[in-house]
Amino acid sequence: MTRAKLPILNRDLNWLYFNGRVLQEAADDRNPLLERLKFLGIFSNNRDEFFRVRVATLTRMLKMERIHYDTPVNPKKALKEIGELVQSQEREFMEIYSNIVRELGTHDIFIINEDHLTELQGHSVLKYFHEQVRANLFPIMISSLRDISTLRDKSIYLAVKLGHIEKSRKEDFALIELPTKTISRFFILPSEGNKRYIILLDDVIRYCLSEIFSVFGYNSFSAYTIKITRDAEIDIDTDVSKSFLEVMRESLKQRKRGIPVRFVYDKSIPEDLLKIITKRLEITKDDPIRGGGRYHNFKDFMGFPNLGHRELEYKPHIPLKHKDLPINRSILSSIRHKDIMLHYPYQSFQYIIDLLREASIDPKVRSIKMTIYRAARVSNVINSLINAARNGKFVTVFMELQARFDEEANIYWSGRLREEGVKVIHSIPGFKVHCKLMLIRRKENNTNFFYSFLGTGNFNEDTAKVYSDMSLLTANQKICADVDSAFHLMEENYRPYKFKSLIVAPFSMRNFFIKMLNNEIRNAKKGKQAWAIIKLNSLVDEIMVKKLYKASQAGVKIKMIIRGICTLVPGIPGISENIEAVSIVDRFLEHARVIVFANGGDNKYFITSGDWMVRNFDNRIEIATPVLDPGIKKQLKSCLEIQMADNVKARIIGPGKANQYKYTEGPAIRSQEAIYNFLKEEVAGEG
Repeated sequence: MTRAKLPILNRDLNWLYFNGRVLQEAADDRNPLLERLKFLGIFSNNRDEFFRVRVATLTRMLKMERIHYDTPVNPKKALKEIGELVQSQEREFMEIYSNIVRELGTHDIFIINEDHLTELQGHSVLKYFHEQVRANLFPIMISSLRDISTLRDKSIYLAVKLGHIEKSRKEDFALIELPTKTISRFFILPSEGNKRYIILLDDVIRYCLSEIFSVFGYNSFSAYTIKITRDAEIDIDTDVSKSFLEVMRESLKQRKRGIPVRFVYDKSIPEDLLKIITKRLEITKDDPIRGGGRYHNFKDFMGFPNLGHRELEYKPHIPLKHKDLPINRSILSSIRHKDIMLHYPYQSFQYIIDLLREASIDPKVRSIKMTIYRAARVSNVINSLINAARNGKFVTVFMELQARFDEEANIYWSGRLREEGVKVIHSIPGFKVHCKLMLIRRKENNTNFFYSFLGTGNFNEDTAKVYSDMSLLTANQKICADVDSAFHLMEENYRPYKFKSLIVAPFSMRNFFIKMLNNEIRNAKKGKQAWAIIKLNSLVDEIMVKKLYKASQAGVKIKMIIRGICTLVPGIPGISENIEAVSIVDRFLEHARVIVFANGGDNKYFITSGDWMVRNFDNRIEIATPVLDPGIKKQLKSCLEIQMADNVKARIIGPGKANQYKYTEGPAIRSQEAIYNFLKEEVAGEG
């Protein structure tokens, strides 16, 4: 089959379709009302990051003005298609938001603006403004604005038109940044009976503009929201005389001055005000510029207040106990007894904190090594490592400084750890350590004995509450030896090692999975059982897509659960008719990566930190580990089968209309609830 005939979808449009599934959750009236509002916030935040990264990359390509591109993507065409889909989703977004606001009214919750305040509410707003808001406002007169970098990414501004009713003063214009980093976007007004009222910070400031500007002789005010999204890609200096920490600090400063890749504004803004703003910000008609509604930065709606209506949110999620980790028993001894698989958020990440606490005070533990990609804002993982160092353990942390949007936090944690005597290793430009590893060395019977953690998600107790991930805890010394080699690899400038159990990118991962698929192809041709189950966040790597097509054509039955981008098209006769794929978007973010091969009846199970993308195979250290325990294999198979049977939150990936829900006859199966109940029954069975 020639490349021209291969159905390989545009990855960026495909990602927007994924975000469309998030938007579907906001529209889904089976979800609690306030959760639907939060999904609007997630959608908005996702879209901002998409512009900051993917649209920024395409814009850079376009500005290079090349006729021939290194990739098959035509940036001009791609940006046009993206723009059309974004506009379509924006219209849908605003309709959903309007519906949610109306439904909130049926529960006596009202979002109002400054024009609808009663006298009592007005007094409350003025009092709040003077006590909490005013001290955080620093207006900029647009006539004085000289530097485009003055306006921050991720922030929203009110563009204010200042005048005098009797025209005794010349009009002027100002910008006010909303201080949402220090003040909530939402102010709860005094209730009236059962009715609860909320006003946005934007409208609090609008209502009080005279309190800011009347001293200058103005008595006519109007304000309109504007927002800039900047290129977030970092250009890393290759000056070898600087440490990588210095390089990253300087690069992050450059990000704050990144080129705007989108400018959005309230479409009711006066033409003269819009013209002066775009001129000052050096924005032209060729730049992505869009008129929108009264409010932007809906990501803040992820923190919308509850007001006591618990029925409008998901029921509190109570993590399950793990059947193999009894209370008040050494976790290390449990791991030595048998391999343990943790499933977040169904089971608690606290087990990992407890493991670190135990290791930090166990007199036989000599050292702890860990990779950190993204840590929690208040990280007990970091605190546990510091405590271990204080207790005399040799602690080594590989801190990835290039974790996008977490660079500053990781620079901070690096300094904090080093202050406490922890050995901190950083990456090199253009190469990331994305694997999730921990290695504990313990002296037992005068020899070194190792315990390992290998996971699909970060050492982050915040995301472990909302991301669906898996972690393998093992004392298998062959696997532990490979984990030890992986840390030596990072410490010794990426000198390749021979790994006996683990599959490690960028050295062997793509080739390994190709070999596994080739094995399935051979078995299919011999009439043996031949199948694979592939659960990933994204499937983009063209080599792997082609291999999956080839496997399908050979008769290998492939089932896929791909949450995000999938550039492969299942279900096409003669190409991919043996491939079925779904995407599940629900309360928790599906983040685990699991791959299973039939292997002629001797099924092979793997969990991995990496998706099937070029960057994961070629530019990152990723780890895939075999799952060897028969009980865990059985458990994983059951969880995968539950997800493949989902007919509530699963969407079909394939030819036809995007984001169609999967429908099957029979009882409704919402896989995240079903997996929770399945794991709950395991614990009950042990009891």
